[in-house]
Amino acid sequence: MLRTVLSGRCKAVSSFIPIRLKSSSSHDEYQYLHRSRLPTMHFQPSLPRLPIPELNKTAERYLNALRPLLPPEDFSKTEETVKKFVGPNGVGQSLHKKLVEQDKENKHTSYISKPWFDMYLSDRVPLPINYNPILVFTRDPKEAYNSQLIRATNMLISSVRFMKSLRAGILEPEVFHLNPKKSDTDLFRAVTGLLPSSLSWYGAYLFKAFPLDMSQFPSLFNSTRIPEVGKDTLFQDVKAKHILVIKKGEFYAFDVLDKDGDIYSPEEIFASLKQIICISADHPATQKYPVGILTTMERDAWANARKRLKAISPENENALNLVDSALFVLALDDNPSTGHIPLVQNFLHADGTNRWFDKSFTLIINKDGEAAINFEHSWGDGVAVLRYFNDIYKDSTQKPHVHPETKAKESPQILQLDFLLDQEMKNIITDAKKQYDAITNQLEINILEFPGFGKNLCKKQKVSPDAIMQLGFQLAYHKQTGKQVATYESCSTSAFKHGRTETIRPCTMATKAFCEAVNSKSRPGISELQGMIKKCSEVHGALTRDAAMGQGFDRHLFCLRKVAEADPNIRELPAIYRDPAYATINHNVLSTSTLSSPNVQAGAFGPVVKDGYGIG
Repeated sequence: MLRTVLSGRCKAVSSFIPIRLKSSSSHDEYQYLHRSRLPTMHFQPSLPRLPIPELNKTAERYLNALRPLLPPEDFSKTEETVKKFVGPNGVGQSLHKKLVEQDKENKHTSYISKPWFDMYLSDRVPLPINYNPILVFTRDPKEAYNSQLIRATNMLISSVRFMKSLRAGILEPEVFHLNPKKSDTDLFRAVTGLLPSSLSWYGAYLFKAFPLDMSQFPSLFNSTRIPEVGKDTLFQDVKAKHILVIKKGEFYAFDVLDKDGDIYSPEEIFASLKQIICISADHPATQKYPVGILTTMERDAWANARKRLKAISPENENALNLVDSALFVLALDDNPSTGHIPLVQNFLHADGTNRWFDKSFTLIINKDGEAAINFEHSWGDGVAVLRYFNDIYKDSTQKPHVHPETKAKESPQILQLDFLLDQEMKNIITDAKKQYDAITNQLEINILEFPGFGKNLCKKQKVSPDAIMQLGFQLAYHKQTGKQVATYESCSTSAFKHGRTETIRPCTMATKAFCEAVNSKSRPGISELQGMIKKCSEVHGALTRDAAMGQGFDRHLFCLRKVAEADPNIRELPAIYRDPAYATINHNVLSTSTLSSPNVQAGAFGPVVKDGYGIG
């Protein structure tokens, strides 16, 4: 059932009729985050295409990554298998040729884009922990602005300003500046702005600036992942003007844009959120049968449950449509901050009752104003999310639109979404909650803050800070187990059109030698260890550069496998994929990633295998 709640009193009525006076805050300064001199997608048409690596190079990189993981006799067998795969008469040659041909026929995109989307959408495991990462905001430096209501209102307004700027094409393009002092300038914008979009990337390159792919950005808003048996789908409705708010497991929707597409005034949005908090205060307990818990289920089970939910009542289908089409989810949590670890636990998975994990992202704000983004991963990667994250943090803290003294106006009317549940549906929700509790109780979260040194010391010693972090992970795991294991570090390939990610493999022969040396009884001297650290940094730096340039091996081998699986003439997967070594390299015990920003208080994601670690 859909209920309209009148502003100022928690009362159900029978219709939804938004009525308002035109706000005086409808001018551009309020409606948009900024007005870029360069159109948002100015560089998009001229972005270079993601290269397909040479087959022999992929084989070489694959073997180099396996060398520290396999005993010599197993490595020799794998080496022979790989040689046959890439040899003149090997099946790898024909698969590679087909992949190159497919790529030439689809010059509007990258060779990884469709297979990578399909990989995400076809996986049947639950989204929380397995896929959805989080980014936790630092607190607003003005403590009075960290009340849940004030911070939620300001972040909501900044989010809609970001969305409107993006859709109007006036959001600043995302560019990686190798030397910001020389390229992040008015001259850069003037010169590249004069060039047609078909050539603009080349002009940026002359400034040693690298525009990044922005094709994922539009999917931030009004989009969701819908469960289907076998393979999910991505849905978007850009016409919808409402936000979805979840509080104590209850769902509320209200428009943040008026009929002209203008953002409602800060006081009106403030009043709407205040009203929801008022309504929620009348419900001391969380919804007994929270529908949001269904998004924690295995995907086929959730697909079947969703079909049943829609079949119970047309009102349920209407409510789901409002959930799916909302700009995004704003989750208002009641739990206070009790330390870093409970904070990360709550933002990463919580108990599932106050979430809808399928939405493109959820902005979560707890009772003390701590805030985070939990995002679904199939539609996009960290570049789009981090840009949104940074922009709304900066806008909401530097240009807040509501303040501790703000008074609420009459708000746009609020729609409360009540799902009609039969006993079977209630049983499904109860079972889903038990299963989710069992899964989350298996997860251990720890945080290490080490103030002894940081990136400045690393740079002074001319070693990569990231390489030192990765070496620390290798050394710690080796100290615990005496082993090297498959390690995954995500690297963005967004410098290319429709690029996604490539894998850096931080476990190398150099890191293995260092770990064995440090953990041996006859540890080498300091100068020798320093030389080994520098060697690890050099090797890691080369791997990072290769990955960023689309010259890893993981995505190439992945796509070659997909070509083989789609070929009706190939009845059995090539031996390289049946080799135990391929399973070994893809059982990523150490899964690592970082999104660096001074606005990030913490970042986290779950392990990708049951005996693994997710290291942010």
